Amino acid sequence: MTQHLTHGLLIAIEGIDGSGKTTQAQRLAEHLTNQGYEVVLTHEPTDSPYGRKIRSLAQSGRSALTADQELKLFVEDRKYHIANVIAPALEAKQIVITDRYYFSTIAYQGARGLDPSAIQQANEAFAPRPDLVLYLNVSPEAGLERIRQARGEEPNLFERAEMLRDIRSIFASIDELYFVEIDAERNADDVFKDMLSNAEYALSYVHIHQPA
Repeated sequence: MTQHLTHGLLIAIEGIDGSGKTTQAQRLAEHLTNQGYEVVLTHEPTDSPYGRKIRSLAQSGRSALTADQELKLFVEDRKYHIANVIAPALEAKQIVITDRYYFSTIAYQGARGLDPSAIQQANEAFAPRPDLVLYLNVSPEAGLERIRQARGEEPNLFERAEMLRDIRSIFASIDELYFVEIDAERNADDVFKDMLSNAEYALSYVHIHQPA
């Protein structure tokens, strides 16, 4: 049975590398789809020219760009993402689940020395605020071990422990009512239960408080 929302819902899944967010985002999207909701699962960086350049730099090393130059790439990619994916889906009253959003930019570019508050303010000048952010919190050591074991990869520059500690610290400093921290070092099923509980609460708020 199709579930009709009174307006679109935007959920962002955030966390350092190795936190399990991609797997859990897919799991949440599948569950809500099976419940009859129209769900759009997306991610950042996107497949736009800006997003492809970001991914290329992640593999070859980000030292080729200054923090400001890299930030501009993320902003342009996000503008593309919003115009082509997020805004149309929200207008169609669908659930959007994005694997990373501007909070990753706040944390990662903040760790490169930029002002996190200024990054947030600049993004919120054009990007819709999420209804819910699920921040999957793991230690850098746990994240790096997952990358090595599960992916069979050697961590890149941004996946080194010292950098990840700075990134994690900035994530922890984000103080928004919609920003929910979840202990992601537990069993994956327990993590998912917490995610689903928060998503269902956000959905109930849409149904109860918004006009039909």
